Amino acid sequence: MLKLTAKSLAEMIDHTNIRPTATERDIRKTCQEAKRYSMRGVDVNPKWIGFVAKYLKNTKIKTIVLIDPPMGQSAHYKRVEMCQKAKQDGADELDIVINVIDVKYERYDDVLEDLKVICRILPTKVIIGSGYLTDDEIKKASELVKQAGAICVKTATEKDPIDNAELPEKAKHLEIMKVSAPGLLIKASGKIKTYQDALMMIEAGADIIGTSSSVKIVQGFKQSLKRKTKTKKK
Repeated sequence: MLKLTAKSLAEMIDHTNIRPTATERDIRKTCQEAKRYSMRGVDVNPKWIGFVAKYLKNTKIKTIVLIDPPMGQSAHYKRVEMCQKAKQDGADELDIVINVIDVKYERYDDVLEDLKVICRILPTKVIIGSGYLTDDEIKKASELVKQAGAICVKTATEKDPIDNAELPEKAKHLEIMKVSAPGLLIKASGKIKTYQDALMMIEAGADIIGTSSSVKIVQGFKQSLKRKTKTKKK
């Protein structure tokens, strides 16, 4: 595995606040934390894109928008409208949910047509809802995401049915995604709460970690490195 520092780990994290009850104060705090730790991006709901883009202006931190959770079932035209509005508001990347039901019912042409249009709007990370899918469906969904022109295939949103205790299963999903969509970034998200969780996902092939527990993860990793250093000195 890549030798990580606390800084390089933070740079892999999309710091996420998609709580429907989040206030402007909450989103500001999320942005402040992302800036403090130099995280990869801030991932929020569409209503906060303008605020986040302005707050993160002149930084390298990406403004990321979550589109159409939890199952990606809005009409195609509505999904396109949401993505175009996010671009106008200042988003750098889209995190959009694939139509999970279309995947389950093997309506692959519909899935591909939808995603191709969206991937032309902004760099797009496609959430496949891997916790709802079989291994074969994860493979097929990942292939479709690559065909559509996305930059990344992502596991889940906060509604992922895989619990924190079942993260080894998610690690297996990441391995399938990596093989099925070669060349794409892989993002692990949903129930990743500790630095041990994050390291498990990275070991399985994740390039990006999406989590609201970002600060806890980075601080926990720093502490673990300090403990290792002290142990070596003894």
